[in-house]
Amino acid sequence: MSTAQHKIGSGFGATSTADDVLQGIDLTGKLALVTGGYSGIGLETTRSLVKAGAHVVVPARRPATAEQALAGIPGVELDELDLGDLESVRGFAERFLASGRTIDIVIDSAGIMACPETRVGPGWEAQFATNHLGHFALVNRLWPAIAPGGARVVSVSSRGHHLSGIRWDDVHWRQGYDKWEAYGQAKTANVLFAVQLDKLGRDAGVRAFALHPGGIITPLQRHVPKEEMIERGWIDEDGNVLDPEGFKTPQQGAATQVWAATSPQLDGLGGVYLEDCDIAEPAPEGEERLGVMDWAIDPEQAARLWELSAQLTGVNAFAA
Repeated sequence: MSTAQHKIGSGFGATSTADDVLQGIDLTGKLALVTGGYSGIGLETTRSLVKAGAHVVVPARRPATAEQALAGIPGVELDELDLGDLESVRGFAERFLASGRTIDIVIDSAGIMACPETRVGPGWEAQFATNHLGHFALVNRLWPAIAPGGARVVSVSSRGHHLSGIRWDDVHWRQGYDKWEAYGQAKTANVLFAVQLDKLGRDAGVRAFALHPGGIITPLQRHVPKEEMIERGWIDEDGNVLDPEGFKTPQQGAATQVWAATSPQLDGLGGVYLEDCDIAEPAPEGEERLGVMDWAIDPEQAARLWELSAQLTGVNAFAA
């Protein structure tokens, strides 16, 4: 399979921050929507975009928590959204569309990781439903507002996509649930979503990207028991963060998604997976941490997942 997955030499890297990649970029008059924009790397993303002049809409499952986290940051607008509830997604999208505004940047940053087996909606596995299907429905419902001729949609995946491709025979893990493999499938879905959205949207000038933000200790780890984080070498017995794999700060973790959303270096590009503020290379055989797996950028699987997601959610902005 030929691929556009090759570094372009951006000049940024693993230690670059969101503020670094926004140097010299003026987002005055731009509207960005950032799911999860009140916690972890999403919060740092919101702060940096606002600092560069953008107005940022933050849909939140926990509005009171979001209001507290975003207090003192100007240019931020809150609304309620639960990605695990398609009626909530529909309600948010309808409220936004009624405002008559256009969206220049969408960053799908919200997500859950390695949770106990949980069912939402009509019995869907929660990680696939929240991380992928909720964002799929959201972007498709908001499509009339996503500005043609320059908007970008950024799908936040992770190196967790190495853990599993799409389990086509059992996407909702009704048999043999494994919290980490289920997370991996959801993160693969995030990449495939960007691949197909870019294909469908590029004629309108809308480009899509997926990315691994890096390893960062944030509230995303809320479902991982302390004992497991100690065993994985993430923290010590006292809860101090260790650094076996080069953990990033939240500001560094936000950098790649902000770069994806704003960098002129990506003009004319799309449908690729990024890491450390550059386009990622294909993952070498046996590699579990770096690069992108073939199954996550396969255009046939991307189209297949799009059709499945449209069937499940009942939403498809590109239906013939």
